[in-house]
Amino acid sequence: MRIRRLPTLGLAVLALALPTGCVRSADEAPATPAPPHAEAPAVPAAEETMAPPPVTLPDACGLVSKAEAQKLAGTPLNDAVRVRDTCSYTAPASGPTAQVEVYVGDGAEKYLDIERELGHEIRPLSGLGDEAHLSAEAFFIRKAAVWVAVRLVRLNDPEENQAPLESLARAVAGRL
Repeated sequence: MRIRRLPTLGLAVLALALPTGCVRSADEAPATPAPPHAEAPAVPAAEETMAPPPVTLPDACGLVSKAEAQKLAGTPLNDAVRVRDTCSYTAPASGPTAQVEVYVGDGAEKYLDIERELGHEIRPLSGLGDEAHLSAEAFFIRKAAVWVAVRLVRLNDPEENQAPLESLARAVAGRL
């Protein structure tokens, strides 16, 4: 019985392997040949094709020291943890809840955009960089193409944090 199945299986495989749709009827015109190589479009001048040089971002942990983060948080904090263009100082598990986060670059700008989308109150800070803002828990500074955001997490009345946030914002703006 196995011997009889082999020829049938072979024909089935052969039928599947044959190309389909290759037959053209007599009334069909042959495919139009590709045009000869056309002249390449003119290349724009070098100044038009060059992208702006990449922006060099400052070190997030260099913008806010551990001592400054502890002063802002009002409690001792662990050493900084760096992740790409961010820096975080967190309170020990045994201490009160507190965290200071520093964002540099696109993440800082995105954080400001999200705050605006959420309708959080944001007020301008004058005299800092090219643009600066303060919210209940963070400040945002732009100098040229570089954005910086510093966020404070504490379980207290956010009004208590406004003066310390603004003071640190002035220090950070001086480092940009």
